Amino acid sequence: MSYEDLIREHRSKMSKSFSRLADYLLDNYVQAALMTATELAHQVDVDAATVVRFAQRLGYDGFPQLQSEIKEKVKQDLLFRPAQAADPNTFSGVVMNTIDKMQAAVQRVGKLLDVDAVGRLVKKIGTSRRVIIVPDGLGQVAAYNLLNLLEQGGFMVSIVQPGVVDLARTMLTASREDLVIAVDVAGASPFIARALAEADSMGIDTAAIVGAASHQSALEADVILAAQTQAEISMAVVAVDMVVYTLAEALRWKYQDRFAGKDAAIEAVFERISSGSR
Repeated sequence: MSYEDLIREHRSKMSKSFSRLADYLLDNYVQAALMTATELAHQVDVDAATVVRFAQRLGYDGFPQLQSEIKEKVKQDLLFRPAQAADPNTFSGVVMNTIDKMQAAVQRVGKLLDVDAVGRLVKKIGTSRRVIIVPDGLGQVAAYNLLNLLEQGGFMVSIVQPGVVDLARTMLTASREDLVIAVDVAGASPFIARALAEADSMGIDTAAIVGAASHQSALEADVILAAQTQAEISMAVVAVDMVVYTLAEALRWKYQDRFAGKDAAIEAVFERISSGSR
């Protein structure tokens, strides 16, 4: 078994100190390959003896033996696999080609995203009584990311499940103080555009985060954040996620006071719920 498999096998039964080490080695193995036991201990706030005991818990003689295996993984990932990726008819080639396409999609968003529109949407979110998110099927993940971010900032927010009935019910309860945001990756759901048109007829502000500016939902919205047309629908999903992430960072920057301390507060509630203490 690899050191990663061993960590995952023992992770659920580890102490807090061991768990911090385990997570660091899984997430930051390149850095760990270059550290001494003392440096690693300092990084995760444990003592050097804990690092040694951790390695022994996994079945190694000590940290040097564990680190030797980590270094081999680094060599494979940073030296051998990139060379293998030159052949498109290998798993490495397929993976690297996919990542290259994702990077191109992200760069396209970075160059062409309407910054002024981002600012307008941030301000609309800040002045709205409630934000109503209306996603298409492919926009569900991005929509829930936005939902979670807004909740962390104390914004009142809801998400509409796909379907005409839920859309109709939501629009019936919406008011002019609300903001309706469509997250429309594919542009294949006519009900989203119609919901935005209905909101507009009610005097409700609308916005659309879309996979292409030509989507009907974009034509019905007051503010449009377009990820720009992508060659593949899967890349459109990536691009829309990038737009939502950019919007999220802009919200955190604009409304720093609203987000300050929220993570700690959520963690405190989590601990109380988990432990049953008050």
